[in-house]
Amino acid sequence: MPTDFQTWANQIRRLHRALVALEPGAASVGVQPPVGQQWFVLLEKKLLAQLDAPATLVVGVVGGTNIGKSVLFNHLAGQVTSGVSPLAAGTKHPVCLVPPELADRELLGRLFEKFQLMAWQSADDPLGESAEHRLFWRIGENVPPRLLLLDAPDVDSDVVVNWERARAVRQSADVLVAVLTQQKYNDAAVKQFFREAVAAEKPIIVVFNQCDLEADRPYWPQWLATFRAETGARPASVYVVPFDRRAAEQLELPFYEVGPDGRRPPTEPSSLRDELGSLRFDTVKIRTFRGALGQVLDSERGAGAYLDGMRRGAEKFSTAAVALSATEMARVAWPALPPGVLVDEIRRWWDAGRTEWSRRIHGFYRTLGRGVTWPVRTAWTNLAGGGDDPLAVLHRQEREAIVLAVANMLDELDRLAELGNETLRPRLLKLLGGNAREKLLEQVQAAHADLPAVDDDYRAFLQAELDAWRESSPRAVRFLHSLDHVAAIARPAITVSLAVSGWMVAGDLVGQAAVQAAGHTAGELATEAAIAGGITGGGEAIVSTTSEGVRHAAGRLFGRLQARYAQGRARWLAAWLEDRLLGDLLADLRRGAEVPESGPFVEVETALGAIRGDV
Repeated sequence: MPTDFQTWANQIRRLHRALVALEPGAASVGVQPPVGQQWFVLLEKKLLAQLDAPATLVVGVVGGTNIGKSVLFNHLAGQVTSGVSPLAAGTKHPVCLVPPELADRELLGRLFEKFQLMAWQSADDPLGESAEHRLFWRIGENVPPRLLLLDAPDVDSDVVVNWERARAVRQSADVLVAVLTQQKYNDAAVKQFFREAVAAEKPIIVVFNQCDLEADRPYWPQWLATFRAETGARPASVYVVPFDRRAAEQLELPFYEVGPDGRRPPTEPSSLRDELGSLRFDTVKIRTFRGALGQVLDSERGAGAYLDGMRRGAEKFSTAAVALSATEMARVAWPALPPGVLVDEIRRWWDAGRTEWSRRIHGFYRTLGRGVTWPVRTAWTNLAGGGDDPLAVLHRQEREAIVLAVANMLDELDRLAELGNETLRPRLLKLLGGNAREKLLEQVQAAHADLPAVDDDYRAFLQAELDAWRESSPRAVRFLHSLDHVAAIARPAITVSLAVSGWMVAGDLVGQAAVQAAGHTAGELATEAAIAGGITGGGEAIVSTTSEGVRHAAGRLFGRLQARYAQGRARWLAAWLEDRLLGDLLADLRRGAEVPESGPFVEVETALGAIRGDV
């Protein structure tokens, strides 16, 4: 336990600030702010209220009926303040004696909020009947600094209202002076009162009053042992006071400190008032707050439970965010970019790296070759079973994938609307209301229709990949460039020969790439085969001339280019769905999922950990 009360108080303030800052985060995951909960009320109304007050110790003099509490109170006060009556249940309202520097009505109102403060006029004031819970106070010139003395109603009175007032005094007090006698140390009501005080961790000083210092000396240790066993109390100190009516009337009763077990001989009187004045303020005050603080720290009903509720809420939001993630919903069987389209893109990249004269020659004869080989390509297309445009096929396949992805997401929204918490459900139902499904499908299909097959981002990626391949395969590139030059020189003869035997070349290719390649020279075919994975006999020949295995490296490159295309389309769909369908909902879900990692949440955890370490 720390001895620096101010440091400890600052930790409590830090906790409160963090809890207030955390309230929006709690609300975002459907957890109600703690306002009104018992632990938070104790934090604000008891702990903070007293931490912000001047340094005080409230000492309550408590005990059973007709045992001389008010007499002892007057002795501690050094003046007659509480009226003394030989009748039972004399004190009906508590009396508070305040040092001059603490005579502040606002301060007293905060310390004794359960009472109506009344200015003390005479010793008879607390003896009067009243349904109100009154507390009479006055300045005590002899009260030690920082000390407030309370004389409480009897804890075992037949008057029920006295019990309520005694309990309120116990809650307000930092230290309890338990006044006991031979008749009252084992009384059931008295023991119950002090059991509750022990549970609240109130420091207790025991005073056995009205003792016979000789005849009772063997017995008060036994009384003390019984009191301790029955209540669980561990008194900070124990005093005995003799029965002496004259000394009581003249405020001259001696107090004998007899040790924590009561066995020290009562030889020299001690000053209980001086002991109270010398109490270690930091230690006592922190201990006084431990009862209230225990409820704040309680893992099942206090701040810990509050944090756990947010963790559970955040976990639900995290699950919902993953389930609603448009990226996850877009994980469908996206069609691959047709090989022929990809080959065309690769050819553009290769063509950009040719010399000017080679580019012109290949460009001229490519156009010528396409015209000459048109009959061959047409015949091949018919033999292959149809003439659908590869991009049209791709567009249709993508549209089917999009419809499936949107249907999956809407189904998941339906499920979450049924199972989700009160924060999610209204927003989900709003998204799904009316003809939302039909409108969404129409909108996403229209957006897809405007999407180019190959966009600039993909071309930039493709060029970067091919540039990297060129840098990592210098020998293969040099070979291909030399072959390209030879092919350019031999271009006229090769182009004419293709008009006659192009079908033979096409027959060695696969899929749509065959149709795309039918208009090229053998040199171009060899070049493209090397880049696209070596699908021709020429490609195999080139592979054999390189030491790094062009076929396998190029095949991996081709696969990456295909995969990246599908990823790009999926990202487009995910972004579109988040923007048009989910709007701010997904962002809110993600923010809710991150609440346990937020600054205020971590600050509350840190403050709680520091306080637990101190108590």
